[in-house]
Amino acid sequence: MRILGIDPGSIVCGYGVIESINKKLTLIEYGVVEAKKLHHELPRRLETIFERLSSVIDRALPDVAALEAIFFAKNAQSLAKLAHARGVAMLSATLKQVPVSEYSAKEVKRSVTGNGNASKEQVQYMVRTMLNIEETPDFFDATDALAVAICHALKSDIPHAKAKSWKQFIEQNPQKVVKKIK
Repeated sequence: MRILGIDPGSIVCGYGVIESINKKLTLIEYGVVEAKKLHHELPRRLETIFERLSSVIDRALPDVAALEAIFFAKNAQSLAKLAHARGVAMLSATLKQVPVSEYSAKEVKRSVTGNGNASKEQVQYMVRTMLNIEETPDFFDATDALAVAICHALKSDIPHAKAKSWKQFIEQNPQKVVKKIK
């Protein structure tokens, strides 16, 4: 399964793509969209994030996208901007028919480090170790995005060939049918 992890942000948006085959993780690509460096106005930054993530999806062809769920922010304006960036990230995946999963920051940290309160440095260290990344990425956003992808891979114990409809699910899992309705 190919997973696109996204750490949404309206200033810097991190992304990372990994392949998970039989719980073996392989790095495909990672990076950041430095939206504020290109544009100061929020609508233009959101457009840039949308275009760059759409390009990553076209290039990497992920089976699923995983995003960090929204967290509580002290500043309502920052929270609103983050929500916009998350919406754009979700839209870029959804328009390309890529399903989206969400994980809390604690869940991601616990999956990658074993500690739900791990620091960004600890998460980055574990991500680099798990994916054999030699260089230290310039932004935590990139390794945070990879951590979200790793979290999805580790939590995804569902077989790769998923049912596309209820009928297909029932055909693949007859033992789960309790009672047929006529």
